[in-house]
Amino acid sequence: MGVKGMNHFTILTDDVEATRAFYCDFLDFEVGPRPPFAFPGLWLYSQGAPILHVVGGKQREQLRPGVLDHMAFSATGLIETLDKLKRRQMPYDLRRLPGEFAGVWQLFFHDPNGARVEFDFDGAEPGPA
Repeated sequence: MGVKGMNHFTILTDDVEATRAFYCDFLDFEVGPRPPFAFPGLWLYSQGAPILHVVGGKQREQLRPGVLDHMAFSATGLIETLDKLKRRQMPYDLRRLPGEFAGVWQLFFHDPNGARVEFDFDGAEPGPA
């Protein structure tokens, strides 16, 4: 047995439309094909690959964090992403990794369900002033 890569993350929501708007309108994911499950939800794609499954029909009190801390994505456009977060007045934490990690930018923020999201940007991308 050998793991070849990460397939997708699944998040729970009490508001499928707000979750879709956040990931699609704000972060440029796309709604794509999904099997006809008996529960509401979406499969969200990035560059043609299913990357995030959204399971709806949950109550807000069921949206509690588990043992997973966050989901991380490789991204481009650090300054544009920061601008989007600022326009929406969304709190974020931006870090730059030292040394052997070549200055990779790590950007952390939360989705509408409270899920912690990380975007990793190439260290060669310009950062904020």
